[in-house]
Amino acid sequence: MYDEYTDKVIEYFMSPRNVGSMPDADGEGRFGDPDCGDSLTLYIKVKDNKISDIRFLVFGCVAAVATSSMTTELVKGKTLEEAMKLTDQDITDALDGLPEYKLHCSVLGAGALKNAIKDYYEKHESK
Repeated sequence: MYDEYTDKVIEYFMSPRNVGSMPDADGEGRFGDPDCGDSLTLYIKVKDNKISDIRFLVFGCVAAVATSSMTTELVKGKTLEEAMKLTDQDITDALDGLPEYKLHCSVLGAGALKNAIKDYYEKHESK
């Protein structure tokens, strides 16, 4: 069943990192793909312009869980500017690839992250 996925995808699906909600998040971003029903919510804590903590909740398939988890690993500790540069391809490459028909799942992580950072900026510009 999982032979179409890389070992790293299976690892991040079976043992996802940074799972959970964050009630006191500094920024929250949602992103979903209506074609497959996957949806992701990312929560970030920011300290000194860096992502000090990040959590996620995802509804989706193996690839959706793995890409969401990898997204959190790739940006934790990065500045907001560095995190905004994360691409779908960066996420896919970090997982050693995805099946062609699952590439859309990498869009979840990058999209939700950008939305969380935008939410953070919107909340903090008004202060």
